[in-house]
Amino acid sequence: MMAGSSSIEWTEATWNPVTGCTKLSQGCKHCYAERMARRLKAMGSDRYRNEFAVTLHDDLIDAPRRWRQPRVIFVNSMSDLFHKDIPFEFIRMVFETMVACPQHTFQVLTKRSERLREIGGELPWAANIWMGVSVEDERVRSRIHDLQATPAHVRFLSCEPLIGPLPHLPLKGIHWVIVGGESGPGARPMQYVWVDSIRRQCARRQVPFFFKQWGGVRKDRTGRLLDERTYDEMPAAAGHRATVRQGTSVLELPIVSM
Repeated sequence: MMAGSSSIEWTEATWNPVTGCTKLSQGCKHCYAERMARRLKAMGSDRYRNEFAVTLHDDLIDAPRRWRQPRVIFVNSMSDLFHKDIPFEFIRMVFETMVACPQHTFQVLTKRSERLREIGGELPWAANIWMGVSVEDERVRSRIHDLQATPAHVRFLSCEPLIGPLPHLPLKGIHWVIVGGESGPGARPMQYVWVDSIRRQCARRQVPFFFKQWGGVRKDRTGRLLDERTYDEMPAAAGHRATVRQGTSVLELPIVSM
């Protein structure tokens, strides 16, 4: 879990220089990372000796520098890099590593958008750092405005778990939208009309749309098909164009930043 391959559909690897978090909003209610941390501690993993308490792993800050093969890397899949308990200096070192590894594409996702906005201007940025915020329903829509105010080259939204409609997404300066239903024990249902609305909004603004899953207690049974096809659209690594897969064809669409 610290630096390995990932089964998450929109990334290739994970890098966890921090583990542990605390619940912030309704999207955190059935946190998969918390369940995983509990399981790993029970298995005797030293990294999770504190279970899901915020824990810094200084020895992992430089790990991506040793990965020569280019990878798409989800940063802190087991935490939130902008948690209040993570010192600014540590966050800055993580960003310095990302800047120093242009062969990789780094995906950073946070629910702490206010802190992102507060310190974002003091961090080093590069085109290979994609910055995103989680937006599970209208109650946390303000996170998008915080993201739009940051100097990130590629900005994305993770509408997962989608637990309510998002009919008026502000997509100016947003380069990618991921949608997915909640999965696992106690999963809350996601409605087709919510997903379709977001897909149509993205199409109007030419924003790449990625449909991750329907979710549910058994996500393997519900799958990823939306109207009998998959949506695997992603921004290009350079941050200037988006590669869109449609069936067996590949199209190039400009990223709309306006």
